[in-house]
Amino acid sequence: MHYNVKTTTLTMGDGKVITLETGKLAKQADGSVVLKMGNTMILATVCAKPEAGENVDFLPMSVDYQEKYAAVGRFPGGFFKREARLSDYEILISRLVDRALRPLFPEDFHADTQVLLSLISSDENILPDSLAAFAASAALSVSDIPFNGPISEVRVANVDGKLVVNPTRKECENTKLNIIVSASLTDINMVEGEMDEASEEELVEALKVAHEAIKLQCQAQLDLAKQVGKEKRSYNHEKSNPELKERIKSACFDKVYAVAKEGNASKTTRKEKFSAIIKEFVETLSTEEAQENSFLIKKYYHDIEKEAVRMAVVVERSRLDGRKLEEIRPIWSEVDYLPSAHGSSIFTRGETQSLTSVTLGSKMDEQMIDGAVISGTNKFLLHYNFPPFSTGEVKPMRGTGRREVGHGNLAMRGLKKMLPDDVTYTIRVVSDVLESNGSSSMATVCAGSMALMDAGIKMKKPLAGIAMGLIATEKGYAVLSDILGDEDHLGDMDFKVVGTKDGITACQMDIKVDGLSYEVLVEALHQAKRGRLHILGEMEKTISEPKAELKPHTPRINVVMIPREFIGAIIGPGGKIIQEMQREFETTITIEEIGDQGKIEIMGSNKERMDGVLAKIKGIVAIPEVGEIYKGKVRSIQAYGAFVEFMPGKDGLLHISEVDHKRLDSLEGVIKEGDVFDVQLIGLDKKTGKFKLSRKSLMPKPEGTKTPEANTTTQN
Repeated sequence: MHYNVKTTTLTMGDGKVITLETGKLAKQADGSVVLKMGNTMILATVCAKPEAGENVDFLPMSVDYQEKYAAVGRFPGGFFKREARLSDYEILISRLVDRALRPLFPEDFHADTQVLLSLISSDENILPDSLAAFAASAALSVSDIPFNGPISEVRVANVDGKLVVNPTRKECENTKLNIIVSASLTDINMVEGEMDEASEEELVEALKVAHEAIKLQCQAQLDLAKQVGKEKRSYNHEKSNPELKERIKSACFDKVYAVAKEGNASKTTRKEKFSAIIKEFVETLSTEEAQENSFLIKKYYHDIEKEAVRMAVVVERSRLDGRKLEEIRPIWSEVDYLPSAHGSSIFTRGETQSLTSVTLGSKMDEQMIDGAVISGTNKFLLHYNFPPFSTGEVKPMRGTGRREVGHGNLAMRGLKKMLPDDVTYTIRVVSDVLESNGSSSMATVCAGSMALMDAGIKMKKPLAGIAMGLIATEKGYAVLSDILGDEDHLGDMDFKVVGTKDGITACQMDIKVDGLSYEVLVEALHQAKRGRLHILGEMEKTISEPKAELKPHTPRINVVMIPREFIGAIIGPGGKIIQEMQREFETTITIEEIGDQGKIEIMGSNKERMDGVLAKIKGIVAIPEVGEIYKGKVRSIQAYGAFVEFMPGKDGLLHISEVDHKRLDSLEGVIKEGDVFDVQLIGLDKKTGKFKLSRKSLMPKPEGTKTPEANTTTQN
């Protein structure tokens, strides 16, 4: 069968070779491309319906990235042995691609669009997440779907002091900065990542390095699209009524501007005033005209409201709620609010509030990750919940949404950088957003930092997060600190910055305006730092350093390091010994090998029981010494003597001749199973590892008894 295959090959500056191929796979899709780098291959397909739905004024696009287990030669886990719902990791990559692509579609294109990305082959040393948007954009570029791209994404990491584009998996293990950047040929439009207290200038320098690499990848897509030569489709997805739009603007613009200019701290009051303006206009129309144009009236008023509010902010240098551009909303906070949690806090900033709890667990509570590419365990979890009542709405509860996964991940990345290096607990932070009007994810960072310190986790430094905005018009621009939900919606840039007083630990930027200069970006980042320092100052009024002690009801963990050869003795046959210890002392015990040692974690809430299990473990790993006296317990009786456990997991033979000074023909009536008494270790056979015990050596000799020859020599 003949295939009209088109390919283009790109060699990056560091020698990495990337190939784009179209025309071989998935030819019925509107656009399909296979991206290959090393042994990693991603199949990207795009399809869009010919027409938009009735009265749709947005882009209904879905992006799904999935890693096939066959790509790494593995079977999926679970009962069904097939790929199921997307993992959080796959959802995060899908969001990265969506956020990079969405701003590049024409504003009037409203057809249902689907982008599907499949990892069909994987190279163990190449990270596929930074290649997914490249593949998706290439598929759009060779399709007939209208798209103002191309764009691409790259990862930039600081590896040993050098900025590296798309580093290997191994190079990413110890990086001081690790971000993913999306951009077109001319402008950056998305950034997300984490860093070790980077400065604003260090972050901008990484963006510049990323953009240079992205320009090469965008040009490769243009070359491939030129080879394919497919024309973009024509479409008409919007009704228009210029005369109606002009009437609405004439009647409403100045009134909206006045409401925006006056400033009102209440979101509800502002909403009511804006609604009253359009309601007043609609009342001037006939019933027939109002009904016939209801969709256009709503759309045009939204556009006019957005334009008026933006103009008011730039010209008046004041905000919807009356604040100055850099002013942070009032903050109040509290810790130790939940008496039964291991740590808790409330953080409220304006009309945004997070109630956050911390739970501390053992190694048994670690999250198991079993993805096609990523596997292992995770001992720091952050879960972000956004119930509908937080915005005064009624919505069905359908489980965790993609937005919740993404916002929780951002807060987690920022906080984990300041966790102590030697933390022994598995930590779960849960942020329940109780009110929301502007960046609840950043409120989660603030509440999470305070709750962790309230729990007694020795954080390196407190952290805070702030959401920033930008409005750029022909009359100038305004950088907004601590943005409202409305300002996020109408602005040209939304970026969230997490950090300490000394630098940035995580960031997320969505830039919606073309031609944003690095100078404006640096200005915005420095303004964000000033806001972050203010928020940290307010938080310190509530808690400034970690609590000195864990709460009384928090389980404690003792850590014991032992020689690796003793691990089996502590576990026992079939886990018998370790299970008995857990039952007897009501503790949780975990063991793992670390080099030539075994690491034992003992978790419990009762100090006496934890001391008991610790003593038992020390007894198992202790080396018995001939001549020492031990507390023994009779385990079994034989005709020739008794087997006595004199140390945890160590039995010795108490020969019938060593029970008493007088001669015994039988042990019946003398000792029985379960008896506890002192014994002395009198012999150790190094070849067999058998121990010899004596009870009579500790008993007073009857008068007239001759002293026998010493029987305490060590046998060889």
